[in-house]
Amino acid sequence: MNDTTRTVYLVAAAAPPVLDIDRLIDSLRTAGWQVYVIATPTAASWLNPDALADRTGTPIRTHPGLPGQHDPLPHADALLVAPATFNTINKWAHGISDNLALGLLNELLAADVPILVAPCVKPLLRNHPAYATSMTKLTAMQVVFLDPDQVTTRSPDGLATFHWEQITAAFDQLTSTDDKTIHPSAQVEAT
Repeated sequence: MNDTTRTVYLVAAAAPPVLDIDRLIDSLRTAGWQVYVIATPTAASWLNPDALADRTGTPIRTHPGLPGQHDPLPHADALLVAPATFNTINKWAHGISDNLALGLLNELLAADVPILVAPCVKPLLRNHPAYATSMTKLTAMQVVFLDPDQVTTRSPDGLATFHWEQITAAFDQLTSTDDKTIHPSAQVEAT
């Protein structure tokens, strides 16, 4: 790793696009990011942690370390949450830290790093009043959300899939400026 490498925490929740997260990891690494995957416990059960660790060069984290144990996670320069589920978004907005992924999400709200979220939430659940409240709270904390209708499609088997290139482009826009510094207050759009 060189001194121009930036670190991104990629928080992944249990929604169908997580099954294809290696495409996002490859795009981030190609753009010069060192990727640390932090998966919710259910998402981790859907993934092959050894294959992802080989791909990223870092262990996949699901559980916190023991007290006094060295934390292998370096300082994050940015946070990307993809996919983010209804459950994860609502727990995060209400400060619930019942797993490592949510604990890091809550901590990083105050860390002045850019945060981009790609929700994978069904339209009916987006109409739930808790979701609107959660989105308002997190947006007020400068969390940037992509429009799920813009970045999600359905595969022939009916499962949700992501347009990873749109998510990568939005992440690049959020974290890049002319002088290559990260801009936490930037506004992005999925193309």
